[in-house]
Amino acid sequence: MPITTNKQSCDHKKSQSHIHKEAAGFAGVKMANLNLDAQARKMLKAAKLYCTAGRVAILKVLMEAGKPLSQDQIARQSGKKHFDKVTIYRTLESLLGVGLVHKAFMDKRAWHFELAHNCTESQCHPHFTCTSCGDTYCLTEISLPMAKSPHKGFVIQRQQVRLEGLCPACV
Repeated sequence: MPITTNKQSCDHKKSQSHIHKEAAGFAGVKMANLNLDAQARKMLKAAKLYCTAGRVAILKVLMEAGKPLSQDQIARQSGKKHFDKVTIYRTLESLLGVGLVHKAFMDKRAWHFELAHNCTESQCHPHFTCTSCGDTYCLTEISLPMAKSPHKGFVIQRQQVRLEGLCPACV
């Protein structure tokens, strides 16, 4: 059951790519000294979504994490006991629908979500997952060309690259 607070919507419609670029200004690893609540509300307003407690909480968790998180990790890090799995799922779906969040990759049958500011609609930045400790890192400084299918009739609509190996702490 979503809890609605301070319902706001934007007066003008923005494209998903514009929202991605706008989200880039609000996201980052451990956004020190910034009011995450205000930033989350601004992102929701720009996307023409109501500012519900669930949406604000999930955006804040993803901004603080700076890396992809599973639904269970989001639930644990939100610290909100009144957000059940269904509420979190529906909230993530609404954020996916406007392009603020995207599905980065699937691991152990669970999608991992992150802010969509480093990605386009057709291509996501690469991720590195340590096979020893399981930590995942965003490799936003790596730019890969879009793959082209060598087979006739295949149309690649989205490219996601996930690299695996050992992180510096596990080497």
